[in-house]
Amino acid sequence: MHEPFDIVDFEVGADDPLAAEQALLSLAAQGRRVAHLWEAPLSLVVPRSYQRYPALEDARAEFARRGCPVYLRMSGGGLVPQGPGILNLSLAYPVRGTVGDFSEAVYRHLCELLRKALGTLGVETHWQTVEGSFCDGRFNLAWGPPDDARKIAGTAQYWRRLEAASEGASAPLHAVLAHAVLLVSADPEEINRRANAFEEAIGSGKRYLAGRVVSVEQALREAGRGEIPADRLGRAVVEALRVGLSARDGGPQSR
Repeated sequence: MHEPFDIVDFEVGADDPLAAEQALLSLAAQGRRVAHLWEAPLSLVVPRSYQRYPALEDARAEFARRGCPVYLRMSGGGLVPQGPGILNLSLAYPVRGTVGDFSEAVYRHLCELLRKALGTLGVETHWQTVEGSFCDGRFNLAWGPPDDARKIAGTAQYWRRLEAASEGASAPLHAVLAHAVLLVSADPEEINRRANAFEEAIGSGKRYLAGRVVSVEQALREAGRGEIPADRLGRAVVEALRVGLSARDGGPQSR
């Protein structure tokens, strides 16, 4: 079992809401296990692999002019909407090992934290691909039966090497950043409209379906648990995650 995460707070600035990722990795490089819960301003986030699209910078400038800046992140995957009603969970910690050895364990640990927290609120989830959702991947967190599940959270990870393997250590040391984007009360129609508009602007050929994602708010309503004001629901989700982060867990092996 591993030590709890220290929950740290950084100011999420409008200039670059992803700047805290570097600070988290620096803390992990010092041997700490840290977590950051945050909400970004209205925006879109894409991986740096999107730089392959010639129209990217023109599209970013146009979207920024409209009040929806588009940021580049370190981790892979695809486009992710950000804004009110979307909660981000970023974890950073040291791992002695390789991506090949621990990548799946990092994803499973992150998904399990989210799954347990949402379960305490009456939202039962699991991980799977959800075709047609933004930034689809094997470790989406999904709600509903497997053959008709909708994505409620997406996950990504980034590894930074700190030390090469040495005589005393058979594997290299890395700082790992594991990140989840959880739809709490955001409107799937609105976030997909923004995402599709940007994909069209850069000519990627990608298109997402609003019916393939669901918010915590929607899941609770459809499960017959009634309406919960967005601000109260947001606080409840954050508190459930804080409880999970403060517990000893069986996450990936730290150094």
